[in-house]
Amino acid sequence: MDFLTSSLIAASIAWICILISRARKSGKLPPGPYGPPFIGNILHLGPKPHRSLAKLSHKYGPVMSLKLGSITTVVISSAETAKLVLQKHDSSFSNRSIPLAVTALRHDEFSIAWLPVGNQWRKLRKICREQMFSAPRLDSCEGLRREKLQKLRDFVAERCDRGKAVDVGEAAFTTSLNLMSASLFSAESARFDSESSQEMKEVVWGVMKSVGTPNFADYFPLLKPADPQGILKATEFNFGKLFAKLDEIIDEKLRSRGEKRDLMEALLDIHQRDEAQLSRDDIRHLLLDLFVAGTDTTSGTVEWAMTELIRNPEKMIKLRNEIRSFMSENGQQQVQESDIPSLPYLQAVVKETFRLHPAAPFLLPHKASSDVEINGYIVPENSQILINVWASGRDPGIWKNPDEFLPERFLNENGGVDFKGRDFVLIPFGAGRRICPGLPLADRMVHQMLVTFVGNYEWKLENMKPEEMDMNENFGVTLQKAVPLRAIPTKP
Repeated sequence: MDFLTSSLIAASIAWICILISRARKSGKLPPGPYGPPFIGNILHLGPKPHRSLAKLSHKYGPVMSLKLGSITTVVISSAETAKLVLQKHDSSFSNRSIPLAVTALRHDEFSIAWLPVGNQWRKLRKICREQMFSAPRLDSCEGLRREKLQKLRDFVAERCDRGKAVDVGEAAFTTSLNLMSASLFSAESARFDSESSQEMKEVVWGVMKSVGTPNFADYFPLLKPADPQGILKATEFNFGKLFAKLDEIIDEKLRSRGEKRDLMEALLDIHQRDEAQLSRDDIRHLLLDLFVAGTDTTSGTVEWAMTELIRNPEKMIKLRNEIRSFMSENGQQQVQESDIPSLPYLQAVVKETFRLHPAAPFLLPHKASSDVEINGYIVPENSQILINVWASGRDPGIWKNPDEFLPERFLNENGGVDFKGRDFVLIPFGAGRRICPGLPLADRMVHQMLVTFVGNYEWKLENMKPEEMDMNENFGVTLQKAVPLRAIPTKP
């Protein structure tokens, strides 16, 4: 009998024991689809779980339970129930359900995204809030970010002059990478159309795909040593490549201390004053979190926004006119970060993109620390909680014509809605104590990149009409456009 067969038999016995135990205490579990013994509802996930689970929620409701192997998973699919989980019962749902992939190179032991709520997590959150993402800190690095945006403008201008297409997602990724690098350590990480940028993008997406891919070793813990899908091995490889790059950056920064007062300097100051408060491993894993989350999600959002604007040319024209009118009226050559509140249609376009194409369709998985009653059902202790923000963003009970790209909705009936964790109809960054700490920087980066792409150019597709664009997604922790957006910039 081989290892896999014996493991499956042992897992089956464990599954029966679990079912018996649950039958005694979980009579009020939320409703959900029937799944056969052992595998449960794994086959219900499909290649695009955000869509398949949204469809199931139409039948079983906004609080739905699934059995994914040995894991009880509760899927939250409405803004109202998300508010109960992330606000009313925030303390009971603040910890994380940890996928095996995240344990690669002990990342779960240091990561601000995956650590349980406790002293270490609070310490890292405080450092991020005070030393990295406070308004004064971000303002102090604005000049560096302007330099990187100018390089994006120069790249697009060169492509325009040559009549060549821009891979919008790759250009946005390179810019995101360099904007993060500028804010963190006053450096540049990649050039446009370079192998280094493409390699970094592949590594980051590899991490997102590994962490987000349904993993049998998560559903059946006895399979963890075997890593049957090779997901842990792939994550260790990609983490290793990222850590090698980050170690180079840290070592160089240590050699040139004091030359530029940036966010990395603040981290190293803390580290050198008291290594017990912030170790080198803390810094390495924190930087990995920031780079992976900050580059992939930001560039993906910009690519989806540009895709929707090209499909809806009247929206593109409206946004371009707003940007140009503002600069003309104020005698400015460029839009500054402080000007964003004065551009309501730009803000509406970003909000509508977050609604239709949330970067992380399930956010990151939460974990119940105790039995909690939600809508009359019991969400059991240790169950995994998925917040399907993709589904709530397309809820026809909240949004008129939910599948259409209509930025105007955020100028009219939803004009007061924001995406910063207060309005649960739109929480692409999460809410409550586990809200994404990098939100303030991402907010600035997405708006400024869109201004750069749209402000001075019209865009046309290569060999197709806008309505023929492929809108399919690749699923991971984030949603990437399956077919990259390539478009040619032209002068209006």
